[in-house]
Amino acid sequence: MLVRRRQHWLMFQPPSTNVDGMIDPDAFQLSDDPAETLATVVALRRLADSLERQAVASALGKGWSWARIAQGLGISKQAAHKRLSDLVTGNE
Repeated sequence: MLVRRRQHWLMFQPPSTNVDGMIDPDAFQLSDDPAETLATVVALRRLADSLERQAVASALGKGWSWARIAQGLGISKQAAHKRLSDLVTGNE
């Protein structure tokens, strides 16, 4: 049941004015070289992780709770805190 609610929440949010529509996954063509494609996946994950950390640091700086941050990320409060709590202590 939680998965359905989360999926519904993710699917029916108003579009972001920052990045929605900037990247069209269907526009990407996979390389014939699997190593190159996998390297691209790793680079995108690193970029996403960096953006996530910046956004969470900003939210924390504006007084957001871990529950509110977790809701924005579509994960549990515990998962958000475990993964990103070092931002509070400054141990980036």
